[in-house]
Amino acid sequence: MRLPSKPLLAGVLGGTIIALAVAQSSVSEAIATQQQAPAFEVDPLWPKPLPNHWLLGMAIGVGVDSRDHVYIIHRGAATLNARTEAGLLSDPPTGECCAAAPPVLEFDPEGNLVNAWGGPGEGYTWPQSNHGISIDKDDNVWIGGNGAGDSHILKFTRDGKFIAQFGEPGRAPDSKSMDAFGRVAKISLDNAANEAYVSDGYGNKRVAVLDMQSGAIKRFWGAYGNAPSDSNLGPYNPDAPLAQQFRNPVHCAEPTNDGLVYVCDRPNNRIQVFRKNGTFVKEVQVLPRTLGDGSTWDIAFSRDQEQKYIYLADGKNMRVHVMDRQSLEVLTTFGDGGRQPGQFFAVHSIATDSKGNIFTTETYEGKRVQRFVYKGVRPVTKRDQGVVWPTGR
Repeated sequence: MRLPSKPLLAGVLGGTIIALAVAQSSVSEAIATQQQAPAFEVDPLWPKPLPNHWLLGMAIGVGVDSRDHVYIIHRGAATLNARTEAGLLSDPPTGECCAAAPPVLEFDPEGNLVNAWGGPGEGYTWPQSNHGISIDKDDNVWIGGNGAGDSHILKFTRDGKFIAQFGEPGRAPDSKSMDAFGRVAKISLDNAANEAYVSDGYGNKRVAVLDMQSGAIKRFWGAYGNAPSDSNLGPYNPDAPLAQQFRNPVHCAEPTNDGLVYVCDRPNNRIQVFRKNGTFVKEVQVLPRTLGDGSTWDIAFSRDQEQKYIYLADGKNMRVHVMDRQSLEVLTTFGDGGRQPGQFFAVHSIATDSKGNIFTTETYEGKRVQRFVYKGVRPVTKRDQGVVWPTGR
């Protein structure tokens, strides 16, 4: 057998080395430019089972306090199936299961139920349909309502002691009102400025900002910073020009550390960004051909100081979108429609704890709370991750 000459062998080896170097450089460049995003895994064992044969109804709010205790709010017996879910509530009871848990439930970080309270009481009007729950820096609990006549906001201690009622129950929607609200979806808190941002809501079509102590409305605005209008825009049409007003419901209004407010204009499938004085900055539509309930239900931010990422709950498409907060680009999504851990049935509300974990609640027939454990920032390998099941299980 004849061996290749030394010059030929050297040329082949040199070419191979150059090719390998180019390939390595391309791989390194690809890795360097690959998008990264926070990664999560569902915790299928969180929370622990409820006592007393309690069930959740439509779960329509979640918040986290300074101790990383998680609070949820749900609609209780009115949203349980009387024949199949509420046997203990029948007269006489039809079986040992089940009954609605109290409206507000508090869980510790391990998923233990540590308190339960809520409902009508002395000195305040409990909402006809409670909606949204938020926790301020003093661990006080703020609750809205989207039922007919729910034109007010309630504030309690974390143990359920009544503090204040802002607004006047029973008022008709009026997006220019300075003393009442219109079926509030959620209250979000700017503790440093002592201001609450109200997504107002299911009756009104505005963001309203109030003083956290007095409850006085300080300012409000509609889409693009316009004066809000209560005109009925009709159903959303993805082929029509973008509406110059919000549609109902205005479902979130989340302030950031850098002076912006991110608003969920749910039926219009869009997030609008404003300065805190109501000046419009920019917008994005997410899955703009979504009809009906819309795609932009609730927002939480990553817990880094820059709040680099948005976590967007999309109850119609049954997933959570992870977005870059500055560019408003969707980096990846997780979840899928269903009732198993890591799936969603109408994911309605979303919040994060100090460790970066995500908590979600589900309305309609979802009726639950889930935890998604933060696993750090990782390269994005799939745009649609599906169910983020724990590795090693």
